Amino acid sequence: MSKLHANLLLLLAAALWGFGNVSQKTVLGYLDPLSAAGMRCLIAGLLVLPLMIGESRVAKTKGFRASLARVGALFAISIVLQQIAYLGTSVTNASLLISTATVMTPVAAWVLVGERLTATVGFAAGMTLIGALLLSGGIAGFNGSDTTVVLSAACYALWTVELGRHMQTHGRPFATMAAQFLGTAAVTLPLALSHGNLSVATALDAWPQLLVLGVFSTAAGFGIQTVAQRFTSASHAAVIVSAESLFGATGAALFLGERISPMGALGAMMMLGTILYLVTSPGPANPADPVISSLEGAP
Repeated sequence: MSKLHANLLLLLAAALWGFGNVSQKTVLGYLDPLSAAGMRCLIAGLLVLPLMIGESRVAKTKGFRASLARVGALFAISIVLQQIAYLGTSVTNASLLISTATVMTPVAAWVLVGERLTATVGFAAGMTLIGALLLSGGIAGFNGSDTTVVLSAACYALWTVELGRHMQTHGRPFATMAAQFLGTAAVTLPLALSHGNLSVATALDAWPQLLVLGVFSTAAGFGIQTVAQRFTSASHAAVIVSAESLFGATGAALFLGERISPMGALGAMMMLGTILYLVTSPGPANPADPVISSLEGAP
């Protein structure tokens, strides 16, 4: 897969997440956050599970299970925190604040795997953050749920780096996806049954939202990122998927009546221009490139 194709796939994943954020909000009218997160991951995991058959002949590389455990744990924490945040924040705010991962990811990549921060990615990350702040109307009025979104973004930044290292070292994308999704479901669903409102009746009431979240936002969206990050750097990927905020704000305006100010529209245009620039910009395209090679040699 070429780097351009990987970037376009990441942009598609951002669209699936952004529009899916509407369902993340509305599903809470039927299910508590743990139930919603667990059910969407269970649906996604069952969809991906049959695809693992083709990977059964591929030998596991050294450190595969430990790496997979780190990726799976960070994924579970990130998605649960994000779902909890929707209890007290708007779709627009949540979609925008999750974009702070754009700035956190290059720092995490530098600290954890020594990935060099290029001027292009650094500029794009900064412009994306400015655009997100304009789109959200600034940082005034933060509440606890907004802070939870930022914590989720920090976990997503760590997850993005670990996922990139895992995929470029070990491969096996379908096994990785299934482990992330089913592992999250295995942890959250028992808690939801004992402390939440999960039942057959509530799950059936929420089936349209769960279908969107499980099939498109989780199986397709995170699946695309898992595959695409074998062909691009974590920092590069983080800026591109920040387009989630644009799609999320658009979905919130179309389906929930949330509105974007003129200043917000300027921020949206800044983000879109920056993301399109990065999608088509030159950079590491294959495992022979310096950034990818350094990741492949990481323990």
